[in-house]
Amino acid sequence: MMWLALASLTAWAVLLFGRGGFWRIETPPVPPAPSAWPEVVAVIPARDEAEGIGVTVRSLLTQDYPGRLTVIVVDDASSDGTAEVARAAAAGSDRLTVLTGDELPRGWTGKVWAMEQGVRLAAETAPDARYVLFTDADIAHAPNQLAALVARAEADGLDLASVMVRLNCDSLPERALIPAFVFFFRMLYPFRRIADRRSSVAGAAGGVMLARRAAIEGIGGMAALKGALIDDCTFARRIKTQGGRLWLGLAEQTRSLRVYHGWAEPWNMIARSAYDQLDHSPFLLVGTVLAMGLVFVAPPLLALGTGLCPAWLAWAAMTAAYLPMVSFYRLPLWWALALAPVALIYLGATLHSALRHHLGRGGQWKGRIEAGKGGEL
Repeated sequence: MMWLALASLTAWAVLLFGRGGFWRIETPPVPPAPSAWPEVVAVIPARDEAEGIGVTVRSLLTQDYPGRLTVIVVDDASSDGTAEVARAAAAGSDRLTVLTGDELPRGWTGKVWAMEQGVRLAAETAPDARYVLFTDADIAHAPNQLAALVARAEADGLDLASVMVRLNCDSLPERALIPAFVFFFRMLYPFRRIADRRSSVAGAAGGVMLARRAAIEGIGGMAALKGALIDDCTFARRIKTQGGRLWLGLAEQTRSLRVYHGWAEPWNMIARSAYDQLDHSPFLLVGTVLAMGLVFVAPPLLALGTGLCPAWLAWAAMTAAYLPMVSFYRLPLWWALALAPVALIYLGATLHSALRHHLGRGGQWKGRIEAGKGGEL
């Protein structure tokens, strides 16, 4: 038990001091405004998003952006009137185009295929646009969000700038799983290392991604990630491999409209792509289970069960690391003590993800089964 407690404490020492400060919530300085604001075209892949797309479209068309901005909604076989809601939200603006998506080709995931069609149309309707803003159809953009991203991209010569939007955190499932989701993401993809050109770490948040058009063309277009379930991080990796510069931050005001009232939806969100993250490898799956057990489950169990000092120190380190994220989501600080049982939920969803893959039901999303690396089944 002592050796196990010491191993857990060592793991947390490495994470706290050798993982790019992933646990810190930092506010970067505001970049200067560019001398000229480049044209931007926003592409919104949408499948059965009538509930939120109106807010998304309005929040884009009312951006406090000095340059030209046009919006393309790619309707991916929606059955709930998504296209009509989007048009109504634009109130007749000629800056919105709604494109009816073509049938999904074999080998593509649905979202990436919609993004591809949007990029193609953007090349025709906005040939001078320097940037493409990819955004989900359930995002309420803060009025200054686009200007801040463009200013940062111009000032730092970025090829992909993205923000992880503020997710809803009101219901019990959301309070339990959402801060942990962002925490685990930042542990896997430390933001400092994403921005560091010397590091191989590459990541992005698919809800809001501002991509330089030249960078999209440089990786061979969206076909470079056509079968990816984790399309955002695949996109970032392709761009960084080609020498591109990345930046990822946390959004304070831009927020997701998606609400999780029960446990099934967030569970499915995790199970959809967790095994894909592990390259469908049983060995990586076993390693992940053991690592998460050592890092997140062992400290409180050993501390309460044996009273060993290293176990208490490991639990204290784990709690301290999680506190900034709990505070960011405006939860009582004692929620940081819930990380261990929440980690078990994530482990369960990851195991379920592997099971669904082996049963041929991997990548389920909005009534469509996608294979992840191989497109729709």
